[in-house]
Amino acid sequence: MTTIFTPLTLKNGTTIKNRFAKAALSETLGNKNYQPTKELISLYQKWAQGGTGLLITGNVMVDRNARGEYGNIVVDHQQDLNLLKKWALTGTTNDTKIFMQLNHPGKQSPKTISKEPVAPSAVPMTGSNGFAFNTPRALSIEEIKQIINKFIEAAAIAQQAGFSGVEIHAAHGYLLNQFLSPHDNQRNDEYGGTLENRMRILTEIYTGIREKVGRDFPIALKINSSDFRSDGFSEEDSLQVIQKMDQLGIDLIEISGGNYENPKMQGIGKGAFFIDYAQKVKQTISTPIIVIGGFNTATGMENAIQNNETDFIGLARPLVMVPDLPNQLKWGNFTSVKLHHLTTGSKKLDKKVGSLIGLSFYQQQMLRIAEGKAIQHTTNAWGALLFSLKHQGLSALMPQRDKE
Repeated sequence: MTTIFTPLTLKNGTTIKNRFAKAALSETLGNKNYQPTKELISLYQKWAQGGTGLLITGNVMVDRNARGEYGNIVVDHQQDLNLLKKWALTGTTNDTKIFMQLNHPGKQSPKTISKEPVAPSAVPMTGSNGFAFNTPRALSIEEIKQIINKFIEAAAIAQQAGFSGVEIHAAHGYLLNQFLSPHDNQRNDEYGGTLENRMRILTEIYTGIREKVGRDFPIALKINSSDFRSDGFSEEDSLQVIQKMDQLGIDLIEISGGNYENPKMQGIGKGAFFIDYAQKVKQTISTPIIVIGGFNTATGMENAIQNNETDFIGLARPLVMVPDLPNQLKWGNFTSVKLHHLTTGSKKLDKKVGSLIGLSFYQQQMLRIAEGKAIQHTTNAWGALLFSLKHQGLSALMPQRDKE
């Protein structure tokens, strides 16, 4: 397992000590003022001590009036810089790097949080979870400029607090993904229509942050390989956006979606599609990439690095179940991780609350890690559901996003 522990230096000179990257997870460990709690800080200390080279935080929102879910952290001038400094300090122990993931939910802000969410266009959420979201209002150009400035401001605060870098979240159906998608973005001004216009908000956020923080501070991008819908953000679009960001000087690109080791797990061939896509990306850009999804064996992780199919192994839920996975692998104590399929015992109920069960279980385990307790290994979903209800009340039963 030598390759996976080889350091990698980004284009701007920042060196990541190994090829493990903790991808963003929804920790929901912010307090009522949207600040980091001692539990959140403790959680990241455990991950840093566990040997992961790069930690990417869960969603940090750039506007306290536009949040995606309960427990989000918000970074703006009202934030307590001392708490952010503590978070950054613990996340950089053991020669670890920590990137703050910056996000705006757009229309993907549930009714329990936003009476009138904003989006590129007034296109409502659809699908089985659509009922949980109010129809958005289209942003004015002036408001788009304000959001761009909020991303820039948040990045500057992250740098001041001691974070190693930032990641711009343009995936998973959030605001920047909405701008990129022709389904969600039906504007006819300079921020809509052609792909160049649809990506304008992203390029302006990047260039604005770069101008503010300088070349030595890494900026990463999280982007979908595709939205997997006929009228959405396509593979071709994604590749062009990635190539443009590569040309502009982005330091790291995280590609989300699909399943690496077991394509069948995703259904409809998305896994195989995604592997092919990641390889296409690698052939056309010089920026290092993170591939996330489906890594659960030591052999699969090592092979992906050795075969140059990705530069970093993106791990989310496996690092909840095994917080010191990199250390264990280094010491020869890790071969694979099993992610549990939780059930209430009722197929009908599982179908209704399946996404909530998964999110709640891992949020519950992250809190246990923070408190120094052992991870629970179970297939019983009721503990996770009760945990969510205890922390969020009945609002927990409302979907908080279109998909994970």
